[in-house]
Amino acid sequence: MANTEPNLYEVHGHGIHVTYSTTSITGKPLFNYHDAAQTKNFSGDQIQVQESILGKLVSVFLMRTIDGPSTSFTLLVPNVRLPPADSANISTEGITTLHKFSIIGPPVGQTELYTVHPLHGTARFVAF
Repeated sequence: MANTEPNLYEVHGHGIHVTYSTTSITGKPLFNYHDAAQTKNFSGDQIQVQESILGKLVSVFLMRTIDGPSTSFTLLVPNVRLPPADSANISTEGITTLHKFSIIGPPVGQTELYTVHPLHGTARFVAF
């Protein structure tokens, strides 16, 4: 009998590769991000998940500073009902956000700048 909800998402596009697992052998979620400049691995509380009408917004900080700008990446995880094969192709978006900030406070004007990346790959169920 097939599980209807995936727990592993593997997507890529435009030089970005992301793997997001809602759980792992330790019981914690895992998020792996790779682009041409960096590879970052996150687990547990380093991963923020928010439910929205769009699906789940899964966010991590790629670069975080206390006295200057920070960069985050958010994966839009769509709702997926798996077929009996426990795997489905998905298309989604990743959003890189530059969070403007300085030690003297936020700058005037827009404080977040977004770059949207079309991504595609698979959602599947994996037993841990």
